[in-house]
Amino acid sequence: MVGSAVMRALASRGDVICVTRTRQELDLCNQAAVEDFFALEKPDVVIHCAAKVGGIHANRTYPAEFIYENLAMATHVIHSAWKHGVRRLLFLGSSCIYPREAPQPMTEDCLLTSPLEPTNEAYALAKIAGLKLCEHYRNQYGVCYHSVMPTNLYGPGDNYHPENSHVIPGLIRRFHQAKLDHDPTVTLWGTGTPRREFLYVDDLADGILHVLADHNPPDIVNIGYGEDIQIRELAERIKIAVGYTGEIQLDPSMPDGTPRKWMDTSRIRAMGWKPTHTLEEGLAKTVKAYLGGNLRQ
Repeated sequence: MVGSAVMRALASRGDVICVTRTRQELDLCNQAAVEDFFALEKPDVVIHCAAKVGGIHANRTYPAEFIYENLAMATHVIHSAWKHGVRRLLFLGSSCIYPREAPQPMTEDCLLTSPLEPTNEAYALAKIAGLKLCEHYRNQYGVCYHSVMPTNLYGPGDNYHPENSHVIPGLIRRFHQAKLDHDPTVTLWGTGTPRREFLYVDDLADGILHVLADHNPPDIVNIGYGEDIQIRELAERIKIAVGYTGEIQLDPSMPDGTPRKWMDTSRIRAMGWKPTHTLEEGLAKTVKAYLGGNLRQ
C-alpha cells in the first residue's frame, strides 16, 4: 500500500527514475539477493517501505515472524545500501515504536522512555532497530540515513484479509459483507473506547517526498493527521461510507491494545507540510477502491 502510494507520488513528478522489485522478484529477507540487487542497480536514494504488517490478531499470533522478517529486511537493506554507496536512505517506522503509556500527543523524544504495548512489541522492536541502524550509520559514516514514523495508515491497496488486516480495511470488508448478506449486526472487537489517529496513504507519500527534499532532516520525523478518533466513532463513519444500515455490537472480551496513539506532528509541520485529505474524504476513496477490486486478500 505505502510503496504504491510513493510510486504514484514520484510518477507525478516526472523527474525521477524509479527502480523497484516485487516481493516475488526480490526476497528482502535473503541477504545475498539484496546484495545482488544493490550491486546491480546502485540507486542514489532508497525509500524503504517494505514491512510485514497486520492488526492486533496478526501481531499476537505471529510475533516471531513479525520480529524476524522486519529485522531481516531492515538490516539487509540498510547495510547493503551503505556498502554500495547509497548516500540517502529513508526508513519507514511506525507509531507503535512509542511506549504504551507515552504522553499524548507522542513526540519523537518519547522513544524508549517506558515499556511498549505487549500486543505489538515484536513489530515495534524490529522497527526501533531499523531506525537506530539509520541513526548510527549516519553518525558513524556521514550518510543521510533517517526515518519517518507514520501514524496508522489506510487507503487503496490495503490488506483486507478477514483475520490479519488493520482496523479500517477489516471494518470496510466486514460492513460490506454484512450489507450484502443483510446481517443485522457487525461485531467490533474490544470496548470501542481506544483512540487512534489515521492518515490517508497518499498524504503519507507526499510527506515522505517533503522530508526527502530537506537536505539535513532530523533523525526521526512523525507524519500524522493531527487528530485522533475513538474506535467506536470510526466504526460509525466506516459504516456510513459503506452504506451499511445495521447495528454495531461491541465485544469487550477482546483486547483493545494501546489506549491511545496520537502523534505530535509539530516537527514536520514546522518543515512546511500538512495532510490534505480529511478522514471522510480518505474513507470515501478507500471504499471506492475496495469496491473497484483494488484490494489484497
